[in-house]
Amino acid sequence: MRRALIQNVLPLVFCIVPVLAGALVAVATPPVARDFYVQKVFLEKSPMDLLILSLGLVLFLAQLLLTWKALQWRGTGFDERGDKWLSNLAQAAEWFPLLGLLGTVAGILQTFSQMSGQVAPELVIRLYTPAITATGSGLLMALLNILPTWIVVVGRELILTLGGGARDEAGEAPSATALYSRSSSADRG
Repeated sequence: MRRALIQNVLPLVFCIVPVLAGALVAVATPPVARDFYVQKVFLEKSPMDLLILSLGLVLFLAQLLLTWKALQWRGTGFDERGDKWLSNLAQAAEWFPLLGLLGTVAGILQTFSQMSGQVAPELVIRLYTPAITATGSGLLMALLNILPTWIVVVGRELILTLGGGARDEAGEAPSATALYSRSSSADRG
């Protein structure tokens, strides 16, 4: 019973961790900043932010599904069929700060392209807003999208430890990192 609980319930619990991390970031953000971000991105519909957030959420959900599958126990090990995809999608998390930076540069260009002579500070702030929100969106999506692969490595290790997973000839449980490395090199080879 204990082993089945560890091997079936623990993967679901691990998949909730990245979602909780995102919620923790949202809660830890000062309310004034969070409200400003929500207003500028969602109410005023910032195209670059919506692109970054949409791509990031799709990628995040795909990774969560693959994470859940990767933590499933199959026979004498984990379901490693999606490890290659999970690794590739995790690498895509590197794109989000770049997209945010691109949005930042676009926001700065927008700001300075509309300035001539004396400009009211309110106009500068209004025009500069997309630069700041794009940076935040890119960083948020990068953070969320690096977590699932880490969860697989840590989760497999913990499931093996708690559940008394597969043993090698010496009676030792293989590390989740070794299982992950083995599946990744098999996919490449």
